[in-house]
Amino acid sequence: MEIVQDLHPQPTTTIIKEEREEHPQHQNRRFRDYRWWFRVSLYIVFLLVGQSAATLLGRLYYDKGGNSKWMATFVQSAGFPILLPLYFNLAHINGSSEKTKPKFFTLVSLYIFFGLLLAGDNLMYSYGLLYLPLSTYSLLCATQLAFNAVFSFFLNSQKFTAFIFNSVVLLTTSAALLALNSDSDDDSTNLPRDKQILGFIFTLGASAAFSLYLSLVQLSFDKVIKSETFSAILNMQTYPSFVATCACVVGLFASGEWKSLHKEMREYEKGKVSYIMTLFWTAVAWQVSSIGMIGLVLDVSSLFSNVIGTVVLPVVPILAVIFFHDKVNGVKFIALMLAIWGFLSYIYQHYLDDKKAKANKTRLPEVSRGEVEIC
Repeated sequence: MEIVQDLHPQPTTTIIKEEREEHPQHQNRRFRDYRWWFRVSLYIVFLLVGQSAATLLGRLYYDKGGNSKWMATFVQSAGFPILLPLYFNLAHINGSSEKTKPKFFTLVSLYIFFGLLLAGDNLMYSYGLLYLPLSTYSLLCATQLAFNAVFSFFLNSQKFTAFIFNSVVLLTTSAALLALNSDSDDDSTNLPRDKQILGFIFTLGASAAFSLYLSLVQLSFDKVIKSETFSAILNMQTYPSFVATCACVVGLFASGEWKSLHKEMREYEKGKVSYIMTLFWTAVAWQVSSIGMIGLVLDVSSLFSNVIGTVVLPVVPILAVIFFHDKVNGVKFIALMLAIWGFLSYIYQHYLDDKKAKANKTRLPEVSRGEVEIC
């Protein structure tokens, strides 16, 4: 009996110690969760505000006399120097990384490829924004979720669930309705039908290219770069943007559009200062959007970043009606509702995935705590 009394209190003491040790850890974990939610919320605001402002300013550039497709493409990537201070202030923020670094030639080839892909993608977006009403353009951009689901299935091993399939069908139907409605679309563009069809094709192509870009970026981080540090993500944004900007400069001179830029600025409806400010703030807005996108890739995933980026797409048509007086007929309204439905279906799938992941994480500590109390 004496031996039992001596040994019996030991597990109780161990449990009390562990409970005392777990309490501050739990508080630190909750504090880290608050900081994580604050960062993610800030990144979401950057992405939504930056993307919506950049899209509206891009439409304003065309509506007030701008006509250079290469200049509209140039400003989408030329603002990357404003990201350089982040190298000195935030490059110390690290995630997981591998000791083995990829070869220099591999990285250079990767950045050049992504830069050229971005340049082509931005050029197609510029053509789409020129040849389509802003509301139609924004709804077509929502198809990038459908493309993203397909590319993520083949390149990133994402499961193709019923909700994602429903999202793909709805977004495809929305785009098809807009295509059938293009011949009766008499709002803000006043362009012939062949130009609108060309804008339709370019916008769909740009949506597919952007979705492919995000999936390939995720694949390159997993297979080639093998690092999730903030500096690595800044490199993925800055170097391809530099390559894309150089490609736009070449295109600007090769196409001869540079010769008409002075005349374009002189004849801009709002004046020279407004012309420069429109281009400048368009470039800044795209980079603010990029900062939000980079942050979401760092703290969540590139797929989630793409999903959040499409939140603004149903909002832009409403802003287009307010600021550019786009007309929203019955077909376009139905397409808008289908796009929102498809987006919500996509978001709900991510909610289910996140809920399942949290359940798997919380199950492990409960098992280990039970084992300690039994011993």
